[in-house]
Amino acid sequence: MSSEGAADHDDVLEAALQEHGLFQWLNLDIETVEPGHVVFELPFDDKFANIASGTVHGGVTATVIDTASGFALRSTFENPESAMLTTTDLNVRYVRPARNDLRVEAEVVRAGGSMGFTESEVTTLHDGEEKVVATGGTSYRLFRDQ
Repeated sequence: MSSEGAADHDDVLEAALQEHGLFQWLNLDIETVEPGHVVFELPFDDKFANIASGTVHGGVTATVIDTASGFALRSTFENPESAMLTTTDLNVRYVRPARNDLRVEAEVVRAGGSMGFTESEVTTLHDGEEKVVATGGTSYRLFRDQ
């Protein structure tokens, strides 16, 4: 894909992110979009925190893994803005609690004709050092002929 084509994909996916109500509420930001690879940033907000511990709720972490993975797969479609897909499996492995902004990186493992698979890593700053807080794997049903 040309750098101009990659920029177009970035703009299309950024617009989709900004127009979707859930993603607006989360305040997700796209840092990187490349074919089969995305990086999202999620600024910490008290609304995402567990009541007792103040750490990021695991459901929020799972949501950003699912979202980044879906966008990584969308980037493999000829027209990402009209790409249709649905999550068929989401696995999250929580490594440590997150108390700061999250950075989620999703990589497409395989994007076939009807199924797609990704791996993700979520990091945050712990004592000034970037540490993994969760990893995840997803599978999606891809609707390329729609």
